[in-house]
Amino acid sequence: MNPASLALILFGVFLNACAQLLLKAGVNNVVAAIGTFEYSFANLWPVGLRLATQLPIIGGLSCYVVSVAVWILGLSRVDVSIAYPLLSLGYVLNAAAAWWLFGEAMTPMRLVGIGVIIVGVYILTRSA
Repeated sequence: MNPASLALILFGVFLNACAQLLLKAGVNNVVAAIGTFEYSFANLWPVGLRLATQLPIIGGLSCYVVSVAVWILGLSRVDVSIAYPLLSLGYVLNAAAAWWLFGEAMTPMRLVGIGVIIVGVYILTRSA
């Protein structure tokens, strides 16, 4: 895998991770404004409208759209058996960013899991 192809794949992973974080931020905004909402048909319109108008959610969905385009470009240059496992780096990015941005727990078991992912991705990319 050449550096340009790797950059495309990693940029797609980064955009996907950003999308998740933006969606979480948007949902957090709604929960902060109205409290935890009940999943019911009666809430579908008011909560759905509030979610749909959150800038972080709109940004997250936009990141998804761009990430799909970048991902398609990456897949045109890299075997899917190599590219797809690299998506697991998104878990690493999201765990670190969620800890930093949202104060989510970073337990020893999560750190071990993140280490396993990093080692696995390293082995995978060395075999390409």
